[in-house]
Parts: sequence; structure tokens; C-alpha cells
Amino acid sequence: QVQLVESGGGLVQAGGSLRLSCAASGRTFGSYAMGWFRQAPGKEREFVAAISWSGGSTYYADSVKGRFTMSRDNAKNTVYLRMNLLKPEDTAVYYCAAGQYGLGSRSSLEYDYWGQGTQVTVSS
Repeated sequence: QVQLVESGGGLVQAGGSLRLSCAASGRTFGSYAMGWFRQAPGKEREFVAAISWSGGSTYYADSVKGRFTMSRDNAKNTVYLRMNLLKPEDTAVYYCAAGQYGLGSRSSLEYDYWGQGTQVTVSS
């Protein structure tokens, strides 16, 4: 069992930056791939970024590539999402997810555990 708790969301102006964190419980955190997804009001949950168990591979949605960076610290059981050059269309609830498919995936179906989410609001 893995429990995930996101933090770092908030209100920021367009062009600004935020760093989200996701703290995980469980001794096997280092074997899980991790992902970030987001859901805006009235829209489907969508993939944002993923990272393999080792941190050696990362994947990004086209909409955030070049602006967002995902990383992990297995010693701290934590993953991060650094978000730069934020746009109003980045406004959403951001969810952290953990999956036993250790290489990482863009599909939400590959993730077994989810956090409660953290709100990110970007004003224009």
C-alpha cells in the first residue's frame, strides 16, 4: 500500500512558477513509477508527466514540454513537479500517482495509487 500526499499548489500569475511535491509512504516507493495528472473543471483527467522508478526516464505531455520538469528523490520518498512559465490553461487540480509498472506511463490505467490532489490556479 502506498499513500500519496501532494502539496505546493496555489494561486500564481501567468508567467510565474510553482513547485509541487508528492510525499509517499511505503518502503517500496523506489520501485514505483510516478506520474502527475491534472483535471480542470468540466474536463477529463489528463496526463502531465511521468518518471521511471530510477528517475532515468521522464515523459511529458506536449502541452507542458519545455516548461515543466519532473524529478524524484527516492531517499526522501518524494517526487516533484517544477512548473515554469505557467499559463491560465494550466489551472487544474494536480494529482500524483504511483504505479507498479516501473518504467512510467502516460495512461492513468497504469497507476495503482492516487493522492487527493492540490489546486493550481493561474491568473491572467
